[in-house]
Amino acid sequence: MGLVLVLAFSLLTVVTSLRDTGDATAHNSCTESFQEHWQQPNDSAIRLAIHHAHGPCSPLSSSPLPASVILERDQARVKILNHRLIHNQTTVSTKSTGKLKAKSVGIPLTPGNSVGVGNYVIKLGIGSPPKPYVMVFDTGSSFTWIQCEPCIVQCHSQVGALFNPKASVTYKTVSCNSLDCSSLQAATLNPSSCSRSNLCIYVASYGDGSYSMGYLSRDTLTVGSAQTLPGFLYGCGQDNEGLFGRAAGLVGLARNKFSLLAQLSSKYGYVFSYCLPTSTSTGMLSIGHMGYNPSLYTYTRMYTDSRDPALYFLRLASITVEGKALPVSTATYVRTPTIIDSGTVITRLPQAVYSALQTAFVRAMSMHTRAPPYSILDTCFKGSAAGLSVPEVRIVFEGGSGLKLGARNLLFDVSNGVTCLAFAAPSGANGVAIIGNHQQLTFGVVYDVTNSRIGFAAGGCR
Repeated sequence: MGLVLVLAFSLLTVVTSLRDTGDATAHNSCTESFQEHWQQPNDSAIRLAIHHAHGPCSPLSSSPLPASVILERDQARVKILNHRLIHNQTTVSTKSTGKLKAKSVGIPLTPGNSVGVGNYVIKLGIGSPPKPYVMVFDTGSSFTWIQCEPCIVQCHSQVGALFNPKASVTYKTVSCNSLDCSSLQAATLNPSSCSRSNLCIYVASYGDGSYSMGYLSRDTLTVGSAQTLPGFLYGCGQDNEGLFGRAAGLVGLARNKFSLLAQLSSKYGYVFSYCLPTSTSTGMLSIGHMGYNPSLYTYTRMYTDSRDPALYFLRLASITVEGKALPVSTATYVRTPTIIDSGTVITRLPQAVYSALQTAFVRAMSMHTRAPPYSILDTCFKGSAAGLSVPEVRIVFEGGSGLKLGARNLLFDVSNGVTCLAFAAPSGANGVAIIGNHQQLTFGVVYDVTNSRIGFAAGGCR
C-alpha cells in the first residue's frame, strides 16, 4: 500500500454550520414541502431532499453548534478563500511520508480555528446493489468521496455502515496511468499519487486540516428513486479525518469534470437548483434543466475567474434599504470579486458597501435596543429575528435579479435575547465578497452553467 504523497493542503471550501433564526414563517414539519416552481421529477431531472445537518429533520440527528463556533469557523473559511483568490495560490506542500498507513500532516494555512463541515446533507446510493449514504453537498468543491472499508488508516464516525467495495459488483479502481488520475489535481487541488500496485491515490484536503485520502474509483451511482449513473468517478476514502460530522462523505457540485453535476450533465444538462431549508424543514436539490420552472426565476450573469474556475462568480449592482439605494458607486461593487457559496454562512460585502449598509440598517432599526458586538458581527440588537420588525433590504445583482431579504435572512440569533445583522466586511482590505447561505435561506437558486447564468426565486421552500 505504499505511495509517494506530497500533501498539498488546498483552500477548497467546505460547508460550515448554520443556525436557524427561528423566523415566524418556518414550520415544525419535517415533511417535504414543494412550491409551484419545483417541477415534478421525471427522466430528465433528479430531485433529492436537502436536510439541515444539525436540525431535528436531519438523518444525522446532530445537535446545533453554538453561534460562537459557527462564526469562528465561518471567518476561518473566508480568510482561506481570500488567501487563495487574492494570492492566486492553490496548494502548499509541506511533508510527505510515502505510506498511507503512516502519514504526517502539515497545515500551514490554518488560521487558528477550524472550519466546520456538515451544513446541508442529501442521500445518494453507491454500488451494485446500491446502498444509501448521507452526504454533505458543497457548491465550492468539485470532488466527491465516501468512507470505505477496510479504512486502512482512520475513518470518522458516521451514520450507517461504511461502504464496502467488495460488496459491489460494479466497483473498479483507477490506474495511475489513466487520464483521470493525471487530471485529478484540478478537482482536488492536490497532486495525485500512485500505490505500489499502480492504483491512483487522491487527497481531498480542506482549509481547516480536514481531509480524505484514498483510491480514485468508479462505481454505479444511484440518485433519486431509480436513476443510475454507471462508472461514476469518486474517491474511496481510506483515511478521512476532520470536521465532517457523521456524514459518510462529501458531494462536490462546483465546475469541474469530476463533480457530480458535470458527470450527470450529459443526460440531465449542466444545471442544478436548490432551496436551502430552515433547520425544521426540508429543501430540495434538483439536477437537470427539467427540475425547475425557469420562467419563475430572474437571472444574473455567471462569471468565471481564472484564479479558481470552479467557483461561481456573479456581480453585485446595488443594495437597497427601505427602497433607497446605499450611497455607494457602481464601481465600488464591481471592483471586488463576488462569489455565491453554499458553504459560507454570513455574507461578506466590500468594506465601503458594508459600512453603508450598517449605517442605513441601524437608522431603520432605531426603535430597537442595541446590544454589544458578538464575534465577527458588530451590529447587534436585543431580541430575536422572529420578534423584531426589520426594514426591507434587497440585494440586487447585475441585470436586476436579486434577493428580497426577510428577518430570517437579515438577522442571525447568537444567543438567547440577542440577534445580529448577518453581514460582515471581508477579511483584509482586498477580500472577496461572498453571498452566504444565510441570505440564500428559503430562496430557489439556479446554477445554469450551460447559459452562464444564476437565477433566484422567492419562496422555494420554508
